[in-house]
Amino acid sequence: MPISATGLSLPVVSPPSPQAVPRPRRPRATLLAALGLGLCAEVFFDGPALGVSFPLFALLLLGALLALGGREGWQRARPNAWLIVPWLFFSGMVFVRASPLLTALNVLASGLLLMLLVHFWAAGRVERLGLGDYASTVLGGVWQALFLPPAVVRAEVERIPLRGQLPKLLPVARGALLSLPILILFTALLSSADEVFSVAVGRGFAFVWNIFSVDTLARGVFAAGSAFGVLGLLTHALRRRREREAGVLEAAPAVGRLGFIESLTLLGAVDVLFLAFVSLQLAFMWGGARLPLGLTYSEYARRGFFELLAVSVMTLGLSLVLERWTRLNGAGQVTAFRAACSAMVGLVLVLLASAVKRMALYESAYGYTHLRVYTHVFMLALAGVLVWRMVTLWWRPERFAIGAFAGALVGLVALNVLNPDAFIARANLARSSEGVSWDVSYLAWSLSEDAAPEMAAHLAQAPDSVFSPEIRGMFCRFSARDQGSWPAFHLARHRAAALAPPGSCPEG
Repeated sequence: MPISATGLSLPVVSPPSPQAVPRPRRPRATLLAALGLGLCAEVFFDGPALGVSFPLFALLLLGALLALGGREGWQRARPNAWLIVPWLFFSGMVFVRASPLLTALNVLASGLLLMLLVHFWAAGRVERLGLGDYASTVLGGVWQALFLPPAVVRAEVERIPLRGQLPKLLPVARGALLSLPILILFTALLSSADEVFSVAVGRGFAFVWNIFSVDTLARGVFAAGSAFGVLGLLTHALRRRREREAGVLEAAPAVGRLGFIESLTLLGAVDVLFLAFVSLQLAFMWGGARLPLGLTYSEYARRGFFELLAVSVMTLGLSLVLERWTRLNGAGQVTAFRAACSAMVGLVLVLLASAVKRMALYESAYGYTHLRVYTHVFMLALAGVLVWRMVTLWWRPERFAIGAFAGALVGLVALNVLNPDAFIARANLARSSEGVSWDVSYLAWSLSEDAAPEMAAHLAQAPDSVFSPEIRGMFCRFSARDQGSWPAFHLARHRAAALAPPGSCPEG
């Protein structure tokens, strides 16, 4: 199995040849399912906004996988079937949450989970992937989905005895070409002779013109492209796996190139630096020590937050690199290395707590925004990953990747449950009731329909508040958005339209 520069196993993928292309167990059913899902995709996604069509298409694709694989396919897919739960959850949240950023994250997570599910449908275990293997597995799945459909279609077409039928079809084609100019002449004469026939011919030509119009051709290309992609996914999911593919076997360990003394020295120096910094942080953030003259707590928080966050992420990467590339001989060296690395990660957790404290100070002074709320959730997810890193240092280090992957999924689940736009509206409106000023224009122009229930509740309690014009204008902006056809039906947009107070959009 090839090893990357970081020591991680990479899947071997190449364009399949016609001789080596995997033939589906039910080729006609697979082709028909791909074509049907391609047509569904054209109907579902014919619009500028996503809605109920997204989770519905995911359910149809899952149904196709289950039906085509049969009992044997499900038996092989069952060890990785837990991926279905987050995939369907994030697909459903595309229908529930209207925030553009959260929707983009949900769509991205759904796509990544789908590619992992497709790759591990027939064999392998997702927990065997290394940290870098997630990206290579997804890209390898995309590669296979692009190159498998032409080979599958060509292999099935070659099974049809076309060569024996060509001599019979050629005379028909020649007769059609000879009759074309005569039909045109006679149609023109008959149309001139009878007005009713002329109208019927005009309608027929209009129908044919509509079929070959740019819009119809674009729809056909989109449906064909969707069917092409679905066929690749289905074929990739149901084919037999080779042992050299990612996830079938455990990732091969890297060959250590760094000595134990060098790694321990580096860890010790970093630990001493972090310990000194943490001591000062405890004094400033929790011990009541004074800041330098002229520096406020909000300025102090804003100045160092992103630097602390960057240090936390870089330290996590440093611990992974050192563990993978350090030569450890004997139980004593292993224990010493793990202790020094655990101390570094533990001190980073304190740094991360300081970053959270800084963000809290910043929010208390300036209120909540998308960046601050998303960063807060990211920090909590990162803290969970760091704790998992300490656990895997002493227990099964090869399982760190699946824990980090699960931590990312949990963080995104937390964002969906929190509903950032509603939280921002609720928290900032509460600040306004306490007399704390904040940017009202952010409420009016940056929040999505997810904030509509909080805005409607505030408007009902305080209809004459200073925020009432902005809130009414926000509901007017929501109602002006085109809901589109039923595939674009969206729960948050529907709810915002139902909660719009009378007179939100005065005429004129």
